[in-house]
Amino acid sequence: MTEILRYAAFTTDPAGGNKAGVVPAADGLTDEQMLAIAAELGYSESAFLTELGERHYRVRYFAPAMEVPFCGHATIATAVALGELTGPGDLVFETGAGTVPVTVAAGPDGVLRATLTSVEPHTEPVSPADLAEALAALGWSEAELNAELPPRIAYAGARHLVLAAGTRERLADLDYDFDRLAAFMTARDLITLQLVWAAGPTVFHVRDPFPVGGVVEDPATGAAAAAFGAYLRELGAVPEQAELTLHQGEDLGSPGELRVALHAGDPRVRVTGAAVRLPD
Repeated sequence: MTEILRYAAFTTDPAGGNKAGVVPAADGLTDEQMLAIAAELGYSESAFLTELGERHYRVRYFAPAMEVPFCGHATIATAVALGELTGPGDLVFETGAGTVPVTVAAGPDGVLRATLTSVEPHTEPVSPADLAEALAALGWSEAELNAELPPRIAYAGARHLVLAAGTRERLADLDYDFDRLAAFMTARDLITLQLVWAAGPTVFHVRDPFPVGGVVEDPATGAAAAAFGAYLRELGAVPEQAELTLHQGEDLGSPGELRVALHAGDPRVRVTGAAVRLPD
């Protein structure tokens, strides 16, 4: 029988954050079986591990409708699960996006938190036609965007379209055309839309539609958080060395907190969060 652990990431409250399945020993499972497990769990992603060496794993991530190259919240959940099983310390995950180092450490409060280091990120422009189609699928207008944070595609293991709302109210009112947005994203190899509102220079509220994965909205998205940190740095909106706080899931009643760190001289982005095991 396949062991499946269940965690909520980017929270210490089982009622908050983003839930993920963690399969510590996925050896022998076929792609079809992993997809079926992810679909049965119904979480936005689940992680499937194959041990390669001491604290070194191959990790594959499945949403209910597809495999994705990298998933931040399932990485955090997996690392905390391994930390609870084998103790804190350094881990190495071989993912579809590349090698992702992760460190698990206990804070002063005794809570285990994991920090992932992304693959090297980048951003690219969005064509006017693509922007118009994305906004039409969302039911947003270009006038409702924040002109200081222009649309970009950002990558740090997976591709995300970043759109900044001009108001918190615009971000909160999310009712989009699921099939239209899914078709748009599939054609452009986008994993989520990273919808953001700037509450301050380093504090943001974010939401992530995820129709390509068969999920209306992702409650806490570590991969998009890493991509967003790279986006802000490339835009010059934050210093080369910066600590960001992202609040996600509040509009779903499942609040989570993601910490994003940018280090001067290192293009990679670090994302930190807690995770809590859910009852079986």
